[in-house]
Amino acid sequence: MATTWLTRRGPKEVGRQADGGTRTGWRNVVIATLICTAAAAASVALRIHALTTGPAAELAGKNAFVTAEIALTDDPKRRPRTSGRFPQESYVVAADLKIVESSGARQAVDVPITVFATGQVWSTLLPSRHVQVTGRLAKPTPGTLDAAILLVRGPPRILTPASGIQTAAGALRSGLRSAADVLPPDQRGLLPGLVVGDVSRMDPQVTADLREAGLSHLNAVSGANLAIVAGAALALSRLVGLPLPARAIFAAVAMIAFAVVARPSPSVLRALLMGLAAAVAMGTGRSKDGLAALSATVLFLVLFAPELARSYGFALSVTATAGILIFAPRWRDKLSGTEQEPDPSEATAAQDQGPHGCQAQGRQGPEAQGPEAQGPEAQGPEAQGPEAQGPEAQGSRDLKGQGLQGLTKQGIQRHEEQVSRAEGQACGTGERQGRARPPGAPGEAPASPYRLPRWVAEAVAVPAAAQVAVTPVLILMSGQLTPVAVVANLLVAPAVAPATLLGFGAALVAPVWPDGARLLVIPAGYAVGWIITVARWAVSLPFATVPWPAGLAGVGLLLLAVAVAIPILRRRAWRVMALTAAVAVLVVVLLIRPIASPWPPKGWLMVMCDVGQGDGLVISAGAGRGVVVDTGPDPVIMDRCLRRLGIEDVPLLVLTHPHADHVDGLPGVLRNRRVGAALVSPQRPGERAGTRISATLAQRRIPEWTAPPGTRWRFGPSELTVLSPDPARGEMNGQGEGSVINNSSVVLHVRWRSGSILLSGDLETEAQEELLHRFPVRADILKTPHHGSNRQSPDFLASLGARAALISVGADNDYGHPATHTLGLLRRLGLTVYRTDRSGDVAVVEHEGGGMAIVPRGP
Repeated sequence: MATTWLTRRGPKEVGRQADGGTRTGWRNVVIATLICTAAAAASVALRIHALTTGPAAELAGKNAFVTAEIALTDDPKRRPRTSGRFPQESYVVAADLKIVESSGARQAVDVPITVFATGQVWSTLLPSRHVQVTGRLAKPTPGTLDAAILLVRGPPRILTPASGIQTAAGALRSGLRSAADVLPPDQRGLLPGLVVGDVSRMDPQVTADLREAGLSHLNAVSGANLAIVAGAALALSRLVGLPLPARAIFAAVAMIAFAVVARPSPSVLRALLMGLAAAVAMGTGRSKDGLAALSATVLFLVLFAPELARSYGFALSVTATAGILIFAPRWRDKLSGTEQEPDPSEATAAQDQGPHGCQAQGRQGPEAQGPEAQGPEAQGPEAQGPEAQGPEAQGSRDLKGQGLQGLTKQGIQRHEEQVSRAEGQACGTGERQGRARPPGAPGEAPASPYRLPRWVAEAVAVPAAAQVAVTPVLILMSGQLTPVAVVANLLVAPAVAPATLLGFGAALVAPVWPDGARLLVIPAGYAVGWIITVARWAVSLPFATVPWPAGLAGVGLLLLAVAVAIPILRRRAWRVMALTAAVAVLVVVLLIRPIASPWPPKGWLMVMCDVGQGDGLVISAGAGRGVVVDTGPDPVIMDRCLRRLGIEDVPLLVLTHPHADHVDGLPGVLRNRRVGAALVSPQRPGERAGTRISATLAQRRIPEWTAPPGTRWRFGPSELTVLSPDPARGEMNGQGEGSVINNSSVVLHVRWRSGSILLSGDLETEAQEELLHRFPVRADILKTPHHGSNRQSPDFLASLGARAALISVGADNDYGHPATHTLGLLRRLGLTVYRTDRSGDVAVVEHEGGGMAIVPRGP
């Protein structure tokens, strides 16, 4: 509230009041801030006391095994897999612990907990459903307002069905998902996420693109979606002729229903309360104050849901809204060369109470004489005080009262002229009050020659204001800036409303008319397709994201940069110099740098992608084509590596063995690319993992092959030969966990006219020595087995005669890769070592005169 008071009045206005008024105003600000802070602290303290003193907290401290009755408060969310053995689906869900039983003691409680569970059945559960589970209680994650964590064992036992409201909401969400099946995979995932916050089928690549393009608010429900629904409800109610109070009620009901269907996320809660406040103001005929509504909403939510104070989603929603309310109108008027329209209540007060007949200069039409102008707010004592008359009018009274004493006749004349000017500035004319003045009007300062149409100015100002406001929060979160976000948001803005309205309409009709829902989804798919296209284009731009120090240090550096930039941008000469320098930097980045250091380098034969802790390689198979050997652990990273190389066709995909760091990036390879066939190991020690891969390939109708040693293919400049494993030989054990699967890796020898490389998968000592004795081979370059672990055979490495070793490894990994012993061994053998954790992507290139070279892209 104190922030609202300062923002609306402005520090300059406060400073121009008398000394007593200034002290009183600042004292009120400080008191209001302290009261709000104390109330929030008390709310958090009471919540923490309740959570840390009950039976649940006591049992969690003992890691007790319990039987519990819980009520779900949110949809279960699937957790990403981290194991290469593809365990059961794992879920996390927020719930309220109702009854807990341990050691024969049964106690009733009512505290929030976080539940971790496995099993596909959890994906079908809806909020409000009561279930009985068994598991172990553990202490909650520090910093959260939970009483405990419940690690569930076994399936849940359903006690009660979901409430009627949640069942209906679940039916609408499920209906939209089903209707979206007619869309391509990336669109069918984004549409439910945009419309009702259902991200269960979101493409990881689309999620990453939206995040890096500054569009992450579109893969979840935000205040913008609720505003669109409320606007549509108002338009519909007005079309059917409902009176103003009925229209407000209809809009409020629509917003509440939408919040239930979309689930009350932090941004939805913030927008819902602000929307309800606006609906009440509209229905009662009172003026609307967006900043006051935002302040009241934040205070209310922090008091009654203090956990939101730690939510980055809530912080982003609040700061973006505040930026739009504070900065966007000013920037819009600056860009369009028009003045901001004053608040109606303030304009009315100024007309009614202006000195020296100001009211007579104002408009006397019906609008000025309506109930708002004649209401108690305009006629009360507050409207008669100095605040309503403004600082200029107060200054006029000072001049007329005391400032004329002891002055000469000439001085009196000068002061009278000042009084007249002050009165004219305080009052203005009726034609200039309450409306935007066109640039170049008589008596106005010359307008800027760089003017935009008002609608264009608003379209630019709103995303720019939101992005500026959220930037400090983004720096705290991720330590990066997103310069492309304003342009990306401007481009996708026309598609958001159609996608939201069509998608929500499809959700409403899906339970009763599925075919009609599919008809509505098709045009909505075009809208979300445009959003996906813009996001993909935006992240491909140079410096779409700029690294920045994270945390408070990064925020401090940002404030310093802003403090330096403001004086520069205010002076025309300095502004021109800064703009010239920025254009020069862009020319260097966009034109000169790609020419000086292009990627991929000319004549590339193979690229080892920097996929983190894993393997992902691409062998050249001609223009736009590449053989992919392993896919790394992350589909987003793998897809981006293939994008950089311009790979659109994969004639052969080789999955050396089914460990997560080699195959979990498979969806990234399959995204918008044709894959001819997949080569897998003929040995299946990880049968469960192999089954999962086979199912994915079969779903995409990709043939799955195995090949005995000696099998050869030629793709463009590359000749591939399979060396191992031999299906006639049995499985080969090792010392470490997963050694059997590692030793079953497909091993390839790739030859070009200028040299060769051995791709050795994750072979360990036993399989290396077996290959040495069965199929000795020479190679110019070695893809170091198993990320450079200490399980290497010196005889095998020495027999290759290689001159360079490539190691695909993640920075600061938990496995100690590459091992110091292995690095020393490679150097003693005369191999030059290249590591992706230090060099980024690494390319093998062919010189024009023959021979090969290693070119790192850089981290």
